[in-house]
Amino acid sequence: MKVSFPAMRGTMGNRKYYATVLSLAEIPRLFKFNDWEQSTPELRAQRVLNKSRVPDIANYILNNEDGYLFSSIAASYNSEVSFIPSGTSPDIGTLEMELENIEFIINDGQHRCAAIATALKENPAIGKDKISVLLFATENLERLQQMFSDLNRFAHKTSKSLDILYDHRDNLSALTMEVSEEVEVFKGMLDKERITIPLRSPKLFTLATLYDANEELLGDHVDKQGSKDYSRKLALAVEYWTEVSKVVPDWRKVKNEDLKAPELRQEKINTHAVVMRALGGAGKVLVAEHPQEWKHKLTPLRNIDWRKSVGSKVNPLWDNVCITAGSVVSNRQARMQTLAVLKRELGLTGGSRDQVPARRGRPPADRTRLNAAGA
Repeated sequence: MKVSFPAMRGTMGNRKYYATVLSLAEIPRLFKFNDWEQSTPELRAQRVLNKSRVPDIANYILNNEDGYLFSSIAASYNSEVSFIPSGTSPDIGTLEMELENIEFIINDGQHRCAAIATALKENPAIGKDKISVLLFATENLERLQQMFSDLNRFAHKTSKSLDILYDHRDNLSALTMEVSEEVEVFKGMLDKERITIPLRSPKLFTLATLYDANEELLGDHVDKQGSKDYSRKLALAVEYWTEVSKVVPDWRKVKNEDLKAPELRQEKINTHAVVMRALGGAGKVLVAEHPQEWKHKLTPLRNIDWRKSVGSKVNPLWDNVCITAGSVVSNRQARMQTLAVLKRELGLTGGSRDQVPARRGRPPADRTRLNAAGA
């Protein structure tokens, strides 16, 4: 039995390929997943399927049925094909294959295919949607490996800041953008593209840093713009960060050009992500414990010594908390310990000295080092 697809024929790198569209319902039937896990890397043509990624992609489809978007799937076919040109162009026509002999190897898009199969089980109606597919003739294992390398070599993930800036589905992203414009000390002081601020940049924070700090302050769920929940959380975030800026005068000095941003980022930690997240987390506890007088309770922040070092030594307030071996770190342990320090200084529950454990010996090998840019 033959199956046919409308297709365009093209040439890339002296090799012919076909571009077609398939309905999502056809994806699980046509594209099977090789058990690469049973092969050594040298004998694979793909990476092993990371099953933990599949639910997130499937949920993306199901939660955005009217606006999800995928790039083309690339696959190699190992069967005889026949291209029948149309009367209008020699490179536009129909691609025919014998159904019994169809065998595809996915070169790029195996997680998309797996997610589509998962999403179809939840909502078969999306099966009518179509996705573009590029089809190449299978040659040998070496060529398949080279295709995988070529397709992934120059792929570069966008920065978290840029993701936040461009993601109009994420309500916390939208809220963070509004906070960046409504809090005076943030306005014009955020790098909205990078995850790490360049050494000589006049910016104080990255957008990703403010996003994470807001998540600590408000939680990871924010209702849509226009809702009561959104308005309430936006008002709280604007009010909170405005008040914090009053007791962290360094931010205002940079804003007023009385202090250079590079100097502040190099000498102190109060623009670093680990501190901003801790400020957000402390704010959440502060508002919960003192809903009426939390603004006045922020005053102790004015007396905190944010310097990285005192003389030739690491500032003891941050040593083995969020500064290890002379580097500011932002791993989970450092975030917890920095939060504990702020809670202790603010007199909040759980802010005793016991909540700030000292780290002994060598720091973990997988710690995240942050440079003086304070990202």
